Amino acid sequence: MAIQQGIWRINPATSSEIATPQRLSTARLDDENQLEELIVQDVSILNGDWLLIGRQVRTAFDKRIDLLALDANGSVIIIELKRDKTPRDVVAQTIDYASWVETLEDSDLVDCYVDFATRHQLPNSSLDTAFLAKFGLPLSDVELNESHQMVIVASELDASTERIINYLNDRHGVGINAVFFSAFSDGDQRYLSRAWMIDPQETQHLATTRGVREPWNGEFYVSFGADHRRDWDDARRYGFISAGGGTWYSNTLNMLSEGDRVWVNIPRTGYVGVGIVTGERMPLADFTIDGTPLTELDSPVNYKALAAEPDDTTEYVVPVRWEHSVPASQAFTETGLFGNQNSVCKPTTAKWSHTVERLKQVWATTQNPVT
Repeated sequence: MAIQQGIWRINPATSSEIATPQRLSTARLDDENQLEELIVQDVSILNGDWLLIGRQVRTAFDKRIDLLALDANGSVIIIELKRDKTPRDVVAQTIDYASWVETLEDSDLVDCYVDFATRHQLPNSSLDTAFLAKFGLPLSDVELNESHQMVIVASELDASTERIINYLNDRHGVGINAVFFSAFSDGDQRYLSRAWMIDPQETQHLATTRGVREPWNGEFYVSFGADHRRDWDDARRYGFISAGGGTWYSNTLNMLSEGDRVWVNIPRTGYVGVGIVTGERMPLADFTIDGTPLTELDSPVNYKALAAEPDDTTEYVVPVRWEHSVPASQAFTETGLFGNQNSVCKPTTAKWSHTVERLKQVWATTQNPVT
C-alpha cells in the first residue's frame, strides 16, 4: 500500500467567501544526505523521544550504519536511509546491521556516543550525562542493548518490501519499521512531512518483548515514575495513573481501556498497586475528583504548571479504581520481577506471568487480597 502525503494551505475566509484549501506543490530535498543532516540537527523529525548516539557508524564488516539512537529503555534503534539502494536491498542491509548491533557491549555504545559527541561538539560529552539529560533517568537504571529496533527512512517503498516488513513484524516479532518523508513548497517556504508505515508504539513493543515469548496474560504493566511530575500518594488517594514529559511516555497510556487491570511498579522502588481502569486517557487539565479539578487540590506536585505544558509534553491521566495499593515505603521488590521503562506495556515473557502470580501471593494476606 503506497503511502501518499499532501499538505493544503487554508486561505482565510472573507466576509463573502468561505475558507478555501490550496494544495502545496511537492518539492525535492537536495539529496538524502540533507535529510540525514536535518535528523542530526533535530532527532524529533523522526522521534522526539530518541537520543542519537552515532552517525556513519563503522561495523566490523566495514559497512557504515547511517544513524544509531537509544530510547529510554536502552533499546538501540538502527536508522538507515534508503538513498540509492533498491527497497529490498535496504531491508536486507538493515537486518544485517542489526545482527552486528546485537553483539555490541555497553562499552561499545559508550565509545560510539563519545565519538559522535566529539565530532558534533555536543554539550554532553558522555553517554551517562546525555542519557540523564534526555530521559531524566540514570543510564545505570536500564539494560543497554537488551533489544533493538530497525527504521528505514525513504520517500517510498514498493509493495513487496512493505509485505516483507509486515511479515517480519507480524509473524516473527522483528521490530522493523519504515518512515516516509515528503517535501512541499509554498512560495519561498519549504516544508517536510512524515508518515510512519507502522505505529512506532507497535515496533517499540515488539522490541521490548523479544526473546522467549508466551501468550499475553491480559494483565498490563505500568511504570509510574514518581518524581517532581507525579506523586504516588496522590495517585492512590484520587485514583489514577499518569505519564508525561514526552510522547514516548504518554502515548502508551492509549493502550488502556475501561475494565483493564494494571499492575503498577515504581522504578527503583517496587510494585505498589493493582487496579481496574475506569476511563480513557485524558489531559491532566481535564481530570477531576468529585467535580474538583486535580489542578486545584493541595499536592507536592505543581499540577497547574504541568497542565499548561504543550500537548506533546503535558501530563496525561488514566482513572483507576484500586483493588490493592500500598505506600511507596511498603513497595514489594525482589529478584526476578518484570521491569520496564515504558509507561504501559503488554509483556509476553515468562517473567511477567511469574511477577503477577508472585504479587498475588504476597498481597493475598492483606485486607483486600487480589485474586
